[in-house]
Amino acid sequence: MNEKKNRAGGISAADIVHCGMFASLMAVGAFIKIMIPIGIWEVTFSLQFFFALLAGFLLGSKRGLAAVGVYLLIGLAGVPVFAHGGGLMYLMKPTFGFLIGFAAAAYVAGKIAEIMPGSGYFKLLFAAFWGEMAYYLCGLVYYYFMFNFVVSKDVGIGFIELVTVWFLSTVIPDFILCVLAAGAALRLRPVILKESLSKRPLG
Repeated sequence: MNEKKNRAGGISAADIVHCGMFASLMAVGAFIKIMIPIGIWEVTFSLQFFFALLAGFLLGSKRGLAAVGVYLLIGLAGVPVFAHGGGLMYLMKPTFGFLIGFAAAAYVAGKIAEIMPGSGYFKLLFAAFWGEMAYYLCGLVYYYFMFNFVVSKDVGIGFIELVTVWFLSTVIPDFILCVLAAGAALRLRPVILKESLSKRPLG
């Protein structure tokens, strides 16, 4: 009965530990990065997307979203866990949409993995791909709105330039992270599931 309650929605000690662990991994991933100069911009490629996908796959859609959400709240509270610092002013950065995108990626990838029949690698890769699309959708929409209507008053960014700089420059490397995340999740999910089922729910 405890096992069924745990997976049905109760919060176990293992869930709390796992959420904290993935929030920490998101912070670590922010500093494992490559800066890609494109004209006047610098695009950041990091391992955060990889850890966001793993959070969705291993914790499930809701707990994966919660783990990334905790990471975002810690950063907005002022702890420098983002790639370029932290604090509420980060909300004014056009690139903050990509941080929101990590939460979307965790939820979408986790949700598709939950509802889609089957249990193989290509199911997880399919889920990761749509998690990637959710990530870019959040990032591009937020960037376009903030850059054109809030931050920049004189110079805007067009749709073609937006897609070229903030999508095409990193979409293939991020898809490689999808490939790696699907493979890693396939091996780690039985371990995480077994550990979670072995703990009594807290509520």
